[in-house]
Amino acid sequence: MARIAGWAHSQFGKLDGVSIYDLVRQVVEEALQSAGLEPHEVDEIFVAHFNQGMDGQGFSAALPASMVPGLRLKPATRVENACASGSSAVQLGARLVDLGAARVVLVVGIEKMTAASAETVRQALLSASYYETEGGEDASFAGHFGQIAQAYFQKYGDRSEALARIAAKNHGYGSKNPLAHMQKDLGFEFCNTVGPKNPLVAPPLRRTDCSMVSDGAAALVLTAPEVASARPETIVIRAMSHVTDGLAMNSRDLTQLEGCRVAWQKALGAGGLTLDDLDFVETHDCFTIAELLQYEAMGLAAPGRGADALAAGDVYLGGRLPVNLSGGLKAKGHPIGATGVSMHVLAARQLAGEPSGVGVEGARLGGIYNMGGTGAANHCTILERLA
Repeated sequence: MARIAGWAHSQFGKLDGVSIYDLVRQVVEEALQSAGLEPHEVDEIFVAHFNQGMDGQGFSAALPASMVPGLRLKPATRVENACASGSSAVQLGARLVDLGAARVVLVVGIEKMTAASAETVRQALLSASYYETEGGEDASFAGHFGQIAQAYFQKYGDRSEALARIAAKNHGYGSKNPLAHMQKDLGFEFCNTVGPKNPLVAPPLRRTDCSMVSDGAAALVLTAPEVASARPETIVIRAMSHVTDGLAMNSRDLTQLEGCRVAWQKALGAGGLTLDDLDFVETHDCFTIAELLQYEAMGLAAPGRGADALAAGDVYLGGRLPVNLSGGLKAKGHPIGATGVSMHVLAARQLAGEPSGVGVEGARLGGIYNMGGTGAANHCTILERLA
């Protein structure tokens, strides 16, 4: 099993004056230092970067070699799989190690979004939808998830309060994460109230139901078991899965995330585990309705009963399965290409006893679910601390 030997994570947020080059250099150097490895020991590089015009720098695969001279002449590949780009890169790197084709793989996730205009960001995100029927001047990704929420509410009843509880939970945890974009505990009442400071963005979704446009980067060093590491603990990728569903929303039941359900089943099956074996989960709350649907897809609640997991306290620290103790995408931020790598870094840090913010004492197994589009790309990874 590929092990995670080192990691790095930049601040997420509106990083004025920090370029994509600065971000790459920072996380690459810090990740290699964390692993106790030199650049020349890296066998292959994967760079997760969505971009789609939000930053002028294309051909981002070559950036690590440009920023860190010791990485010159290494094979490097850019990975783009919408919001799941980071997990795609991690899983490609892990497979390379597991196959014996590489001993050390560097995975970098990057995105600069906040310098782009709102229209550029809107169009970039829409490119991750089925553009022929879901694009256009009035379309937006918030609108797509608003449509998903409407379908869910029509079938199961208004769940606005449950969405507000998810937002409040994640902002509460995010307020304790020094790397998060928004480090403010907004509270349930604010998240549950529509007003000038929390308007409806895409009914029934309010501003607090939507993740933020962010800048940031993260990096992992994956190694074969025999590679020496500076880290005392052993964190391995116990299982992983990748499921791709149809892209068009009208080809799927919007009230469930079938790809998410299958991805969880495959990962847990491959690991010989059940959901109750996990100590925590980092999941893809690009919008609060997505997290609610993911409770049901992973098996925490029956269809239409995702709110029960909140009411029972299952998804909070101390509950059955704490979810998004990092603050999630909702509070931590969602720099697209960096997101999946970030989720792996923060899960690994939890297992190493070095959480960024709230920690789960003695955690041994952590799950990660990263989604692309409105449920088209689905990646699930299970990390384990062996020592």
